[in-house]
Amino acid sequence: MFAKEIKMLLKDLQPGQKGTIVSYGKAASEYRHRLLMLGVTPGAQFEVLRVAPLGDPVEIRVRDSLISVRKDEAAILEISVNK
Repeated sequence: MFAKEIKMLLKDLQPGQKGTIVSYGKAASEYRHRLLMLGVTPGAQFEVLRVAPLGDPVEIRVRDSLISVRKDEAAILEISVNK
């Protein structure tokens, strides 16, 4: 039996959940460039480590790097999660 892939936004995940970056949505070019420099590229796998009480920031591990993503940035990143 295959795991079902669910597409959602990074802001909707909880600590401990893992997923794959699908796209940047309608992000500005400066934001896309910043993510590319950090290694957050489509196809990259990540894990949510922490979410602040009000959802800002979200800390994720991508390619052995720890990255803090702001709430508005997390609302743009489209991801997939295996359930």
